[in-house]
Amino acid sequence: MAVEILYETHSLTEDNENGIATGRLPGRLSVQGRSLAAQLGERRRNDDLAAVFVSDLHRAVETARIAFADTGLPIHQDPRLRECDYGDLNGCPVTDLAAERSRHIEEPFPGGQSFRQVIAATADFLHDLDDGWSGRRVLIIAHSANKWALDCLLTGAAIEDLVDAPFGWQEGWHYTLPTGWSAASGHPGEPSRSRSQHR
Repeated sequence: MAVEILYETHSLTEDNENGIATGRLPGRLSVQGRSLAAQLGERRRNDDLAAVFVSDLHRAVETARIAFADTGLPIHQDPRLRECDYGDLNGCPVTDLAAERSRHIEEPFPGGQSFRQVIAATADFLHDLDDGWSGRRVLIIAHSANKWALDCLLTGAAIEDLVDAPFGWQEGWHYTLPTGWSAASGHPGEPSRSRSQHR
């Protein structure tokens, strides 16, 4: 049976508010971000989740812990869900990073990784999800590059079209991971929108 994936980005950080591209740095939620994380938990508590999978970077872990405190829902940290490593550009102004993204689809950022490497790590994660969570609904909390990776792997989007487009934040996205999914199969699952309110 297919795995139903609900996807959320980590909540608002101090870096987000200050126009900083955190990348592989830990990051920390802002006051507003902690409030938004609590709201995330409220809107997801009735979604019959089997588990939460989260990037092991601090800002994503902090989001999950606030959202699901005292619920007993298992939270699994996974390094394959980390944001793209911008190498020398981790912690740079977002405007500086934006000018470089399209140059690093195949070629890693100096001292970091490429977006293709993020897609490969996400594909490896999805294979494990397919093996162990068939017929379940799970929530992933991660970063913008991982959202692009899911779009590429499960909806057939092209990373070249995503890296320079504005990131349209909303209250969650909804994907289907088909049974026996393979990144090389050429048969991506059908995308659909989250049932929660978008903004």
